[in-house]
Amino acid sequence: VNLYFQRYPGVREYMDNTREQAKENGFVETIFGRRLYLPEIRSKNAPRRQHAERTAINAPMQGTAADIIKLAMIDVHHWLNPAQGGAEFDAWMVMQVHDELVFEVKESQVDGFLVAIRQRMENAARLNVPLIVEANSGANWDEAH
Repeated sequence: VNLYFQRYPGVREYMDNTREQAKENGFVETIFGRRLYLPEIRSKNAPRRQHAERTAINAPMQGTAADIIKLAMIDVHHWLNPAQGGAEFDAWMVMQVHDELVFEVKESQVDGFLVAIRQRMENAARLNVPLIVEANSGANWDEAH
């Protein structure tokens, strides 16, 4: 663990700063401003406080990832909706699994759809780092992996 923090001192700094901000504010936020309140962050009960601290460290990143996939889903829904001019592809969103979206696409349109959906999802949010999206196809979800 110590070697890890020596190699990546920014991680320790992020964890310490996030824990302190959570104690000070009573909540943490995603990049998009969605808050998670942590009433146990100041608890005298050590296990409860430690759980809240771990949650404070993880929630901004996991919550931001959730925000991004939601933004992508909304954009893709509008893009594919024929009532909103989305007739370019014969495709529809089937489900979301964590950070993945699963689509059914007309077989003759798969290659073009993969290029288009990847570009759309990579632009779902503007961050200081690029969003990298993998897009694959298969007859079923297992084959697409």
